[in-house]
Amino acid sequence: MEKYKCSSVGIIGSGIQGVCIGLHLIKKGIPVTIFDKQDPLSSDFKPASYGNAGHFSPYAVLKFNRPDILKDVPKMLFSSHGPLAFKWNYIFKFIPWLSGYIKNCNKKSMLYTAKYMHQITSLADEAYEEIFNEIDTTNLVDKKGIIYVWSNKNLKSRNLEIKVRNDLGIKQKLLSQKEILELEPNLNPIFDAGVLYEDSMFARDPHAILKQIFKLFLKKGGKFVQEDIKKLEQISESQTILNSEKEKYDFEKIVVAAGAFSKTLTDQLSEKIPLDTERGYHVHFKNMEKLISRPIICLDRGFALSPMNQGLRAVGTVEFGGLLNPPSKKRIDYIVKCAKEFLPQLSGHYDEWMGFRPTLPDFLPVIGPSLKNKNIIYAFGHDHLGWTLGAITGKIVSKIVAEEKTNMNLSPYSSKRFN
Repeated sequence: MEKYKCSSVGIIGSGIQGVCIGLHLIKKGIPVTIFDKQDPLSSDFKPASYGNAGHFSPYAVLKFNRPDILKDVPKMLFSSHGPLAFKWNYIFKFIPWLSGYIKNCNKKSMLYTAKYMHQITSLADEAYEEIFNEIDTTNLVDKKGIIYVWSNKNLKSRNLEIKVRNDLGIKQKLLSQKEILELEPNLNPIFDAGVLYEDSMFARDPHAILKQIFKLFLKKGGKFVQEDIKKLEQISESQTILNSEKEKYDFEKIVVAAGAFSKTLTDQLSEKIPLDTERGYHVHFKNMEKLISRPIICLDRGFALSPMNQGLRAVGTVEFGGLLNPPSKKRIDYIVKCAKEFLPQLSGHYDEWMGFRPTLPDFLPVIGPSLKNKNIIYAFGHDHLGWTLGAITGKIVSKIVAEEKTNMNLSPYSSKRFN
């Protein structure tokens, strides 16, 4: 086995990023320990991978830093029944992210983000296929495509999205209302048109897939420690200590992959990374998953319907409220209302859930070494694409740790852009 320039790695975070990074490192023969305050195999562990929409979305390169969206942000923020909201007690903490967002909300930044999202999303499915070859994905992954629908009132925005994706060579098939209803006859026709990404996969149980990958990591010799890492302590250029409330752990290299909780650690290194969290919600409608054959995303309303093994999942909205505020009942009510408008057959729901999407003002993730310590590597801030980018982030970060060439321009993902 090839000998790499690293004797040990500690990974903070056992979500999809941390587990995929750990798997790729252990396959290189590098000793790896993953830390998290919760056991990924526990029924109480409900990270973003538990509650997301389950979409593998390599086409989703166009983010929200767009001039056409900026003008609608104030109206959405001050509406209690729209796709975007914030908690009033969080407004002052929200300002740094918001100011960065406004700065990046222009055509040049939009196209820059799209270009460098495409650089990694275009490799995302292939990276997952490599992992899927080693685990059992029976009844966990479908390849029936994903449909986005919209109304003509926002047609200008939709045309922009279509053009940018066409320019990047992304395969997409425009559909009329009639064509969508032929594919999904149970939908209430309260939309005008849409687009089908017919090659896209979706997960029927993302959490089960995460557990399978984690088990594969353990099977190949990876270690897991159920500890909440509170502090990073730099001892020397080749030694970093992880401090929990109980123990100290010594590693040559550290990977921070703690999602929305990563900022607590990066702040200790005096790096000014404006990481915030977009709080998302979901509910399930039991035994209703067969009403649709594939995920349906309504762009106008900021929510999605996904057929899951647990039932029909209605998921979405963006809420800025930090990590400590309680869930918002209004967000749940909004999702339930939207779901029933699209599928009037729905009745009662269960499993109300809220999760955290780590997000940055330019909507690119942070992937690469800390500016303060080259042996601390970052992998967070994937926004709505954390699930999509898990496997490819794992490959990229494992190469950074092993000091291999990635054959990619990684500078757009560096934390240097904020410092």
